[in-house]
Amino acid sequence: MTMTLDEQSVGVGEKLRRFAPLALIAAAIGAAFAFGVQDYLSFDALQENRAILTRFVADHAVLAAAIFMAAYAVATALSLPGGAVLSVTGGFLFGSLLGTAWVVVGATAGAVGIFLAARTALGDALKAKAGPWLTKMEDGFKENALSYLLVLRLVPLFPFFIVNLVPAFLNVPLRTYTLGTLLGIIPGTFVYVSVGAGLGSVFEAGNDFSPASVLTPEVVTALVGLSVLSLVPVVYKKLKARKQQADA
Repeated sequence: MTMTLDEQSVGVGEKLRRFAPLALIAAAIGAAFAFGVQDYLSFDALQENRAILTRFVADHAVLAAAIFMAAYAVATALSLPGGAVLSVTGGFLFGSLLGTAWVVVGATAGAVGIFLAARTALGDALKAKAGPWLTKMEDGFKENALSYLLVLRLVPLFPFFIVNLVPAFLNVPLRTYTLGTLLGIIPGTFVYVSVGAGLGSVFEAGNDFSPASVLTPEVVTALVGLSVLSLVPVVYKKLKARKQQADA
């Protein structure tokens, strides 16, 4: 059966609508790297401009917070390197509590943006090509989506952008994804932001600082412990299901 010209036009228009968000993100990523945006996401840049930044925050607190959250959201959506730098910068500029709040809001907004773009453009196509195994994985993930998301967010085993994309392909509900992201990144964010709150003394002493030094064995152990707690509902459901099968 051949398609009419109108049907073909509708098909092309539908594809354009589906892939437009992802295409815009890809174009923005290319532009960001072309203009060297990643060079500004460094501690050297923060140290060089700290006086200007702190003065701007002091004079325009609300505007500074809005700009920071928007910048963090864009950096997250574009998967630009430097998330740890931005988190530490949030603590340096706004303090531990407010810095954590602004980072969490910005990171969650950016993660939701790339999640929606990927699900709209690639979700159905990937499921169609992947076959039944993805459907089985989707069913298992969906049953305990919040617990699994919390584990993925709490333990820094996988890159942040990977965790942003995988749930989109597994058809995780937007509300669950948003809640799991928001709650799951709070502990790790607070660690980085708290370090940033004391970064001024490091700059004044002329010492070097690396984000890798933040994830000490004690911090990693605490995050792993939290991830284990988030799996308790999954274990409980499985034990309950086995008991019901045994009693039947």
